[in-house]
Amino acid sequence: MINAVLFDLDGTLADTAPDMARTVNEMCRSRGLPPVDEAKVRPHVSSGARGMLRSAFDVTPDDAEYLSMREEFLQVYERNLCVDSRLFPGMPELLSWLEAGGIAWGVVTNKYERLARPIIECFGLGQRAAVVVGGDTCKRAKPFPDPLLHAIEILGVPAEHALYVGDDERDVQAARAAGMPVIVAGYGYLGDGPAPELWGSDGIIVAPEGVQAWIEARVSREIA
Repeated sequence: MINAVLFDLDGTLADTAPDMARTVNEMCRSRGLPPVDEAKVRPHVSSGARGMLRSAFDVTPDDAEYLSMREEFLQVYERNLCVDSRLFPGMPELLSWLEAGGIAWGVVTNKYERLARPIIECFGLGQRAAVVVGGDTCKRAKPFPDPLLHAIEILGVPAEHALYVGDDERDVQAARAAGMPVIVAGYGYLGDGPAPELWGSDGIIVAPEGVQAWIEARVSREIA
């Protein structure tokens, strides 16, 4: 039985790529550089500022300017959190289905909590999410299990009865370390690493309604 569903934010609950791209393009303008196409940075959104700086500017944490550019990115992004970001199609219906079935849902993301909460509020979900855990809520972020374990402790749900949904290999690694079932949001950003089929999840869905189908299939197996 699944009693709770936890979602990654970027690329799983919501399509935040437009505002992440908007942020790097503000940085481009301030430097007199041409804008970067959203398609170039989109696969790297789940890696946050690190992914954006690498894909847009070829700057990595080993570079001297990385820390200052990372801080600049966060400051600019904080002004652009919910301009064009939207819930993925089908997600509002999925959340309503979960709530109607008495299944708690929440968000566990590596995005800083001060950035994640305003986005969730912007979508009108602030009072509906049972828990929100950011990348700085716990001492260690994903791929460590700490944020997921923290979330289910708040919810009072055993790990085996909480499903995690994410679009990055770190999401699968964190869920496995926490002892939770996990499925991949195949409609998300996915990065440029190994294919999702190699991540070791319990399934890959092509749209949010796949979460409902996965839960219903699991219930059917349990009562068979």
